[in-house]
Amino acid sequence: MGIYAEKKESEFQSVKPGTYVARCYRMIEIGTIKEDYMGQEKQQQKVMITWELPTELAVFDEAKGEEPYAVSKTYTLSMHEKANLRKDLESWRGKGFTEDEANKFDISVLVGKSCLLSIQLQQSKANPGRTYTVISSISPLMKGQDCPEQINETKILSYDNFNWELFDSLSDYTKDKIKSSIEFRMMQEPGNVTQESGNDENNDIDERPF
Repeated sequence: MGIYAEKKESEFQSVKPGTYVARCYRMIEIGTIKEDYMGQEKQQQKVMITWELPTELAVFDEAKGEEPYAVSKTYTLSMHEKANLRKDLESWRGKGFTEDEANKFDISVLVGKSCLLSIQLQQSKANPGRTYTVISSISPLMKGQDCPEQINETKILSYDNFNWELFDSLSDYTKDKIKSSIEFRMMQEPGNVTQESGNDENNDIDERPF
C-alpha cells in the first residue's frame, strides 16, 4: 500500500475585491535585502505594513472566533518622489510632502491610523490560474465616515528594539525575508557583516490623518 502526499488547495481566506475602511495595526521592518528588479539584482531596505478591515470578520481559527481580515503591502523604505511608499502616503493623507517632511518621515506614526483601501484580485505569474489580493490604492476616509476601533493588537517589529516573540509569530516566508537582511545578520553576527548602502531609489492641524 502506497503512502501518498497530496497537493491540497490552500485554506487561506482572502477578502473579496472592493473598497473597505481599514486601520493600520502592524509594521514589520524587514531590513535591507537583495531582490531582482527588471533583470537586475538590487539592494533595497524593505518594510511591510498591515491593515485590518474591522467591518469584515471571519473565523480563521476556531479557538479565536471571529477576527478581521488583514491585508499587507511591502514597500521599499524610501521617500524619493517616485517611490511607491511616498505616493501611497500622499494619497492617504490627501496632500503632498514638503521636501523637509520627506527628508526624514517616521512611518511608525501610521500605526493606528484609519483609511480607505481599494483591493483587487491579481493573477499569479508563478502559479497560472491562481489569484491573490493586492492593495490598488489608499485614500483618507470620506467626510463624516467613521472606522471602527482597532481590534488587533498593535505590532511593530524594529531593529532598534527587536521583538523575538513577534518575529516568531510571523509566517515562514516573512521570517526568511528578514533573516536574509543585512540588519538581521549584523544583529546575529556583530562585527562580521559589513553594512552596505541602502536604497537604490533615487503635520498640519486639520482633518488629514497624519
